[in-house]
Amino acid sequence: MTSTTPRVWLSPQAHHRLRNELMTLLSPVRHHDEPGESGFLSQRDRETRIRQIKDLLVNAIVGEDPPDDGVAEPGMVLTVSFDDTGETETFLLGVRGAEHGTTEVYSPDSPLGIAVNGARQGEQRAYRTPSGATVRVTVLNAVPYGQVRRAQ
Repeated sequence: MTSTTPRVWLSPQAHHRLRNELMTLLSPVRHHDEPGESGFLSQRDRETRIRQIKDLLVNAIVGEDPPDDGVAEPGMVLTVSFDDTGETETFLLGVRGAEHGTTEVYSPDSPLGIAVNGARQGEQRAYRTPSGATVRVTVLNAVPYGQVRRAQ
């Protein structure tokens, strides 16, 4: 069976955490199967998470920052302005569930992620929310995650 998961960007820290989680889930110690212990209620949930992690790890681009060209893409920390409210938000465009520390993460497959992916600084994009409302955002800044991480 071949994976249909596209290549994904992961920070080295997220890659390490996923590998540790996978080792824990694959551990022969059976006490992890107790509800509440591992966060999984059934063996099926556990097996699903193992497959998800394996797909992420096998398709991962680890620690390679995208070019610092101001273009929004996975691995970039973006600051966007929501045009209707004037509010701003800063987040990593990356894989949810990989835990990138305290940085908020939006998936490239989310409505916002799809809208801003490929946008340049200053470019306005729009997307529809699940309720059908149209939200307009402007990309204010796009910086590789590694640069932001080193500055912290």
